[in-house]
Amino acid sequence: MIDTRKLGGLTVSDICLGTMTFGKDTPKDEALAQMDRAIGAGITFWDTAEMYPVNPAAAETYGRTEEIIGEWLASRGGRERLQIATKASGPNGGHTRGGKGFEPGNIAQAVDDSLRRLGTDHIELYQLHWPKRGSYAFRQNWTFDPSRASKARVQDHMDGILEALRGVVAAGKVREFGLSNETAWGTMAWLAAADRTGGPRVVSVQNEYGPLCRLYDTDLAEVGHKENVTLLAYSPLAAGLLTGKYAGGTLPPDSRAATGMPRGEDGRLGGRMTARGIAAADAWGDMARGLGLDPIHAAIAFVRQRPFPSVPIVGATRMTQLDHLLAGLDVRLDAEAMKAIDAFHRAHPLPY
Repeated sequence: MIDTRKLGGLTVSDICLGTMTFGKDTPKDEALAQMDRAIGAGITFWDTAEMYPVNPAAAETYGRTEEIIGEWLASRGGRERLQIATKASGPNGGHTRGGKGFEPGNIAQAVDDSLRRLGTDHIELYQLHWPKRGSYAFRQNWTFDPSRASKARVQDHMDGILEALRGVVAAGKVREFGLSNETAWGTMAWLAAADRTGGPRVVSVQNEYGPLCRLYDTDLAEVGHKENVTLLAYSPLAAGLLTGKYAGGTLPPDSRAATGMPRGEDGRLGGRMTARGIAAADAWGDMARGLGLDPIHAAIAFVRQRPFPSVPIVGATRMTQLDHLLAGLDVRLDAEAMKAIDAFHRAHPLPY
């Protein structure tokens, strides 16, 4: 069953449709059909980004996912049914604004460019894709260096961004403001900057979270609970590792691990497909099936039932995958299942 969550002044479905494959791994016609299926199921909260599609992001496809969503809106209508979230790329995006990312002087233009591609006059949730000062997301926690920028420089940048976004919000182009790949300190610093500038307050942070990636459970979980900042949990299935298709290290030839993601020394699937990651994913499947649960459904239910505000982002390359996800939205984990998950986490902490 789909429920709702509050994000500041927004009311959104408590499941979010992720779209990062639309226009690359997911062809346009299939993407349009997935959006039909999602809204038919009650998922009215959709997340995209100006740099999508990814795996990898490329100059020739930059903005294509927003354009496909715009095509859906133009052909189906009913904009008022949806809550659309998109993101401004940081300098790591590399394919827009001369590789400068978002700055006080260009953030309003970035919003306008997304509005044009989406074919709408407003965005419900506008997010910053990566902190300019750096991030520990995507396995960068092993070498994270917080000394890259001074506190004063970071605060000046935050103040400038929020002062610019204050005008964008006043113009009705953006409803709420969110972050992505952020830290606890960064989230609190943005909240303080909102107090200083009168700019929009953070209502969400989109970070990786799921049974195999639980960095959020410590300091950020408390920030989220106490400051009414909702976690938008991306990759709750560990980029497919928890689906079982990579069991025992299997590499299906048409899978993302085989065709789409980097293959660095830290493992495929963005560094997730390590020996420990595979072992943890196999153990999750055994645990879930032992409880009479589908491993995918159990993972999504786990994120929905956390003791802090959270919304899982679910994405699918193919319609069959989306249908399988939708079939498990009534699953609720009981006390026995939660106890088993606690034991699983102790046995497989931070597996990649």
